[in-house]
Amino acid sequence: MLQNSWFSRLVTPRKIFLGVFILLLNAFVWYYMSILTIDVYLRTLSLSAAATLVIWVTYYGAVIAACVIGSIISRMPRIRLLYIWMILGMISSFLPALSFIPPQAWSLVLGFALGLGLPACLAYFADHSTIEKRGKAGGIIFLSFSLSAVLLTVAFTQLDLTMSVLVSALWRSLGLLVFIPLKTNPVVDAEKKKNVSFGDVFGDKSLRLYLAPWVMFLLIDRFEWSLWGRNLDPSLNTIAVIGPLLGSVAALIAGALSDRLGRKRIVIGGFAALGLAYGVVGLAPNMLVSNVLVSWYLYIAVDGIAWGVLCVAFLLILWGDLSQHGGSEKYYLIGAAPYFLTAVIDSILTVTVPQIPAYEYAFSLASFFLFIAVLPLLFAPETLPEKKIEIRRLKGYIEQARKIREKHAPS
Repeated sequence: MLQNSWFSRLVTPRKIFLGVFILLLNAFVWYYMSILTIDVYLRTLSLSAAATLVIWVTYYGAVIAACVIGSIISRMPRIRLLYIWMILGMISSFLPALSFIPPQAWSLVLGFALGLGLPACLAYFADHSTIEKRGKAGGIIFLSFSLSAVLLTVAFTQLDLTMSVLVSALWRSLGLLVFIPLKTNPVVDAEKKKNVSFGDVFGDKSLRLYLAPWVMFLLIDRFEWSLWGRNLDPSLNTIAVIGPLLGSVAALIAGALSDRLGRKRIVIGGFAALGLAYGVVGLAPNMLVSNVLVSWYLYIAVDGIAWGVLCVAFLLILWGDLSQHGGSEKYYLIGAAPYFLTAVIDSILTVTVPQIPAYEYAFSLASFFLFIAVLPLLFAPETLPEKKIEIRRLKGYIEQARKIREKHAPS
């Protein structure tokens, strides 16, 4: 039965896992739909580079500002905030189809509608997932989102603005189904915890040690994409599509392994793999094997995997681990803000420096800065309690011993 399966034991209490899953998946997919809708809209117009930049900066700026507001008002009943958030998102989805509203205005509203409840949404996941199962739960959610994103990318290229808006609004309205399992299970707010200020959160040394590498990774990787992404060789288009798929599978595997080996090892492994890929491209950018650019194939594949591993760790798992004593919304705000801030930087680079060639030496520099980024992780504490790791290790030994005994038992 599902109730006795490992899937249902990912979240405590068991019956609200469906609500947590729907809540997060709906939010992540709707965020991606909003981006695709803006892209569809921009394709219908002949805007200048500056006007395009303003729309993107307005959108991401509104997301960050709304996240700050959402974390501040998080003391209100969470179920009420999430309900308002869903309704606001559903209504704002229709705005791009209204031609009399300037694009800067509806991009502002769309960004605000996403960010307002995002910290509470992520905190809800943290408060209702056990620490020893959080990685696996996060991996499943991220896998589902990534696969949905690939399908949406293909679908939205065939849709006009009106259909894009309708699909986005319909999807967001389906998120209201989350309140069915939440309504039948009244434990919608986590146990009351002490009020935690932003000063308390920034004073957490563990947060700073994990935040610095996350920011460095985002800055480096988005900058590298701005250099070579627009100059991608047509022969690499296939692997460029496969990269996100590899990342989704990697997120699932990394989430499960982080519950067994700890978060720190998995994160360091993601950085090390990406640094190696950068180094290979920097040292041998034109390395051919059977007329295949092996170094670039390696980089794109590893980059997709690294994105999956690090995003599931830094967007879903780590901040929940660090906020066990309260302030989940603020921890997740600080963890998610760099993702949106660097998206703004990526938009600026894409518009303002379109002629920068993909100089290969940039990858050598990137591998060096990634090495620097890993250094704080060496001093960061493991967020998964060592007791949990030891218990899993002992269970593994016991299971192996049981199998060996059954194999050699007399028939």
